[in-house]
Amino acid sequence: MRTQASAKRHSHDDAPDTAEAFRKLATLPPGQQRDTLREEIVEAWLPMAERLAGRFRNRGENYEDLRQVASLGLVKAVDRYDPELGNAFESYAVPTITGEIKRHFRDHMWTLHVPRRVQDLRNRVRFASQDLSQTISGRRPTVAEIAEHANMSEEDVRAGLEALESFTALSLDAELPGSEDGYSLSDALGSADPALDIVVDREAVKPRLQALPERERDILYMRFFGDMTQSRIAEQLGISQMHVSRIISRCCDRLREQVMRDAA
Repeated sequence: MRTQASAKRHSHDDAPDTAEAFRKLATLPPGQQRDTLREEIVEAWLPMAERLAGRFRNRGENYEDLRQVASLGLVKAVDRYDPELGNAFESYAVPTITGEIKRHFRDHMWTLHVPRRVQDLRNRVRFASQDLSQTISGRRPTVAEIAEHANMSEEDVRAGLEALESFTALSLDAELPGSEDGYSLSDALGSADPALDIVVDREAVKPRLQALPERERDILYMRFFGDMTQSRIAEQLGISQMHVSRIISRCCDRLREQVMRDAA
């Protein structure tokens, strides 16, 4: 026999009288009979869970997903409820289900991690703005008006307003406002300057270059900074091109080894 809501109702039409069913559930041992009664209780309270999920519509989450989260909260409430404590199931289930939905938003809907305090400020600012919109027409409420209405500091209101705009992240491919040529946010972002690596390399090798013998330092300067060929360097110094090549190769190998050793 399935548990049915009796003619006696609680504070809401979707709150059935399952007190007797809960007392019976508490006495049953694990097994098929207990599982069946538990499912019937959950089914009887599902309309209330769906009503609570409906309170969170239009907040960026699919309603069917909210219903599933609310149903999960209902199951947890049924499993944890103790009728011996003397409290009505509804008074225990409502905050349990609502808390489950709020945790879902906190854990899954925010693109970036936002501190719990800032999330609370966001909610207070949003509710205050909604209330004020009923009495203020033609404009948005000011920071001062929200602060006075919600009994908050203006600094907290500003933090809450910023959080209102931070629930989701803007795609880098999103077209910038006022752009008519498809100019996106990613087009406005800079990139790492490859010349920075050259600066780092030059600074790393500078003291080692200064420590070289003067002739070797002059040869490297003429080759890499004066853009002279090896034959011209050899002609200017009165030595063979092969000798110039060996000096350049030996100096570069030594500098590379010293810089790598310093970095390690």
